Amino acid sequence: MIGLYKDLEDLAAKGKKVRIGLIGAGQMGTDVVAQTTMMKGVDVVIAADIDLQRAREAYRIGRVPGEVVDVRTPAEADAAVRAGKHAVTRDYRVVTDMEQIDVVLEATGVPEVGAGAALRAARRGHDIAMMNVETDITVGPILNWYARQKGVLYALAAGDEPAACKEIYDFARALGFTIVAAGKGKNNPLDRHATPTDPAIVQEAARRGLNPHMLVEFIDGSKTMIEMAAVSNATGLLPDVRGMHGPHATRDTLNRVFALKEDGGVLEKIGVVDYGVGPIAPGVFVIVRTDHPRLREALVLRDMGDGPYYTLFRPYHLCSIEVPLTCALLTLRRQSNMTPMDQLVSEVFAVAKRDLSPGDVLDGIGGTTFYSLIDTYERAKSECLLPIGLAKGARVLRPIPKDQPITCQDVDIKPTMIYRLRQLQDMWFEKRISENELMQTIDQLANEPIE
Repeated sequence: MIGLYKDLEDLAAKGKKVRIGLIGAGQMGTDVVAQTTMMKGVDVVIAADIDLQRAREAYRIGRVPGEVVDVRTPAEADAAVRAGKHAVTRDYRVVTDMEQIDVVLEATGVPEVGAGAALRAARRGHDIAMMNVETDITVGPILNWYARQKGVLYALAAGDEPAACKEIYDFARALGFTIVAAGKGKNNPLDRHATPTDPAIVQEAARRGLNPHMLVEFIDGSKTMIEMAAVSNATGLLPDVRGMHGPHATRDTLNRVFALKEDGGVLEKIGVVDYGVGPIAPGVFVIVRTDHPRLREALVLRDMGDGPYYTLFRPYHLCSIEVPLTCALLTLRRQSNMTPMDQLVSEVFAVAKRDLSPGDVLDGIGGTTFYSLIDTYERAKSECLLPIGLAKGARVLRPIPKDQPITCQDVDIKPTMIYRLRQLQDMWFEKRISENELMQTIDQLANEPIE
């Protein structure tokens, strides 16, 4: 993103701006709205949320000047933006279907909404910036493919750990280093069985201004699994073991911990995704290796250690504060900072958080019924493990003991749009559907009429 500030300043000097259509006005979405007020050449012109007051509050909290109006149709939204106003709506399809935006920013964290919004935005010619990693690890490859077919771009948004990690990975790979491991620091004590009804969690969530489900998603490890799966699916790096290792480490010990076992580390192989517990967060890291004698001498002089393992570390990620940069990059330079490959590499699947009985209905990520683990896509597929992006609303068919992975045969999966899209993605991976048939079917999924 070198020199991107100049591109934005030049755009502002022409009286123009990158127009963002925001879907999801929660904590992260509100941060984006606030951040754009500090920037030149970028503006969140409309915000959608099922809670219309929350969308209005995003503009108030963000101190956005000018009038904010309620809109119900794309035409009303376009008229408001042309008049220099900001708009709010309950229906995300108003955002995807309007004309007066350059990029759709999906920030709900709800897999079903994320998939629908991305498809609809692409069909209507808008680039997609995805903060919804939960959607990406479930159907990201087919969303990215569909966007390309429609001549638009898809990107995982800057700021969160996946994109920050990918930034270092790109740097290291361009220099020809051997990539040993890419990872993040986990910033909450791990409790696989945490629930959003726990009084201590409710209290801590209130203190931090978080939804308890969001806090549990971090505490039970699900978010870490999801984020590192996104890195895996964008780079080809694999989890070394189911659930990754998650060893204790510090910034100074990372390159010793994330080394091969034969060299005193925890890894069975190189080229992995993982995470560390300890004083690493909010940082991300990539461990690299070189055996070139001259370069090892040079790295000693740069205070990088004796090698052969070296730590490349970014000590921060600013989450939603960095997201407008992805929107600018898409619009002004026609570049995506991070996209999934055309095949899933890793899968994040559901594991029973408690004993489950027939008739139980799985709730969402960060809930009371399941936590998440990562494994390779191929291994998860061979065991028919339930992807977490399809878990919400699934009805349990037979007893599932606590801490047992949930399979697709254990539940009746709710027939949602993302489930249909996932089925199409599997058919595409296995070349059981032509691209023409795939395009026609996805077009139909992306074209639900606004009532």
